[in-house]
Amino acid sequence: MRLNDRRSHRRVNAPRSDLICRQVTLREAIALINGELKLESLSAAERSQVTSTSERSTIGFNLPSGKTQIALTTELPAIGQPGTTIDGTTQPGYDSSKSATQEISIAIPLVELMPAPNAEVLRGLTIVGDRVTVRGLSIHGFTASHRSTALTPPADIFISHRTPPPNTQKQQPPANFAPYYPDDIPPKDVLIENNWLGLSPIGKSDRPSAFGVSVFHGEGTVIRRNRIEFHDGSAIITSVAATNSDISENIIVNNGLAGMPDGIRLEGNVDRSQIRGNLMCGNDGAGVYLFKPQGSVKIADNQIRYNGRRLRRSAIYLTGSGHEVTNNQISHQAGAGVVVGAYPKSDRNLITNNRFDALEGMSIDLNTQENTYPQAWQTGDGPNPKRKGDYRHLETGNQAINAPEFDRDVFTTSDTLTGIAEPNSQIAFYSVQSNAESDHGPLTEPIGTTTADATGRFSVLVSSLNAKLGDGDRLSAIATDARGTSEPAINAVLGSWSQVARPNPTPAAIPPCTTPPTPKPPNVAPPLLPVKLQIPTRIHFALDQDSISPESAKILDRIAQILTDYPGISLDLEGHTDPRANNDYNQNLGLRRATNTRNYLLRRGISASRMSIRSFGETKRIANRDSKLDFARDRRVELIYRNSNGLELTIEESDLQLE
Repeated sequence: MRLNDRRSHRRVNAPRSDLICRQVTLREAIALINGELKLESLSAAERSQVTSTSERSTIGFNLPSGKTQIALTTELPAIGQPGTTIDGTTQPGYDSSKSATQEISIAIPLVELMPAPNAEVLRGLTIVGDRVTVRGLSIHGFTASHRSTALTPPADIFISHRTPPPNTQKQQPPANFAPYYPDDIPPKDVLIENNWLGLSPIGKSDRPSAFGVSVFHGEGTVIRRNRIEFHDGSAIITSVAATNSDISENIIVNNGLAGMPDGIRLEGNVDRSQIRGNLMCGNDGAGVYLFKPQGSVKIADNQIRYNGRRLRRSAIYLTGSGHEVTNNQISHQAGAGVVVGAYPKSDRNLITNNRFDALEGMSIDLNTQENTYPQAWQTGDGPNPKRKGDYRHLETGNQAINAPEFDRDVFTTSDTLTGIAEPNSQIAFYSVQSNAESDHGPLTEPIGTTTADATGRFSVLVSSLNAKLGDGDRLSAIATDARGTSEPAINAVLGSWSQVARPNPTPAAIPPCTTPPTPKPPNVAPPLLPVKLQIPTRIHFALDQDSISPESAKILDRIAQILTDYPGISLDLEGHTDPRANNDYNQNLGLRRATNTRNYLLRRGISASRMSIRSFGETKRIANRDSKLDFARDRRVELIYRNSNGLELTIEESDLQLE
């Protein structure tokens, strides 16, 4: 099927062997494939172009160049016919070899599915049939402002059984109520591939979607090689069931802007699912968050970096049991690397062969139920004391398996590393950043393994480890047995502590999450920032407001231009309020102000990985006086620049908003 113009609608007409249809809207094409629109209702010219079989059906596209947008005023019919393919790669000019990103090659789509201007549409595509494929489309802008009235979440692509719950026409559900009924059969083997979700073909969207792909109820869903960005909530979220899902080789960047902050959030029954080979960067919460799931998930071979930009969380947060986290590269996380929650019971989680760098927490952190403050359940609660007896097994992640303990703090390169761990556990040794401030890592590189004996003793020659080690290098270790993987051992050092390099106080420049696939010709390096280059350090807000005023927008436009010209600069955005409300309210208001400032800069092309946000509420006032001018100065976002040598920082008050 390919799209032509008629009566100002987009029309479908694709030369396919299974279904060929000219001058039919996408809405009509879906209804025709579903059997909801009869062939007899089409004109003779339209009928003459339709060829149908009992096999698979395909909707293709042939839109005129420059008119490839399909703007919806209401939701499309749910795709229910098994085997249907909606294929944007059939649009003339689609180039499967042309990618906008170097990290993972995903072709730039041409066909764009979006809400019409001023229209609020809950979903882009709804899939309820088996073996449905969506390929090569740009889908963005689908959300709802009145979500409390929606039966199920808004999303670019929504996957569920045919009658999304709750269905009030049915009788009272059985006592073992689940949010679906036995006759609500999930669609099987849905394939979502090579799409841009949340972005137009030029890489922007006027408004964020709510979620990217919502698997409300599915089985065997495959989500691969999609670019998923710019969502208020998670890029991928599951709900009641998403068993045997495969989430692989996706670019998941800059999601969670105003809602559920995590790049991938799995809950419900997700047994036998896997998350592999994805790039997760610059999301506002965790890269992967498993919230009380049923079944086990494998998380492998992912790049997870610079997440926790709005809400500090671990790169991977696990609840539940039997998960496997292996071969991931985790760095620059505003929290721990991998956290295993304590509630519900979470054990047998294997965390092996991962690499960590620049964390605000431990590489592996097993939470305890005693620590119930929010930060513990998001970023980890720090090293556990050694378990004595079995009473902590049921109240700590991975049954509180003890971390290995080295016999000494210092060894020589010719020594044998010795220590004690859980009896018969597997011990994995890691090199550790020599300039790390923490005594617990991060675990930079796996360099060898051994097995503890029946009493827990272990030993290994330093010279046998798979690394070039010298004086001043640090080592750590983790233990794994039937209960799961432990936290890291306190670091040991080779040589002496005096030879350990001290932390470098200058943070490294934050690279963008993605880069163009073909490096540009080398340019002359930008000059050192001249002293005459002035950059504002704050913007202001109206009383009890979090929106960016036109005057503040002008200031942010100047800041965005400087950040574009000098990509080595990164910044923290700190939200503040005046004191005239309770602490909790002001803390939230400050966070909203910082969030909206960050989102404005995002829309001006500044990478999410370069910005982090936090709120101080009313705790850091400009002055202790209570005049209207002082209150106006308090209502602000402070921009704290890093790697900004040579900048002249200035304070602007042209956007002050007096009461």
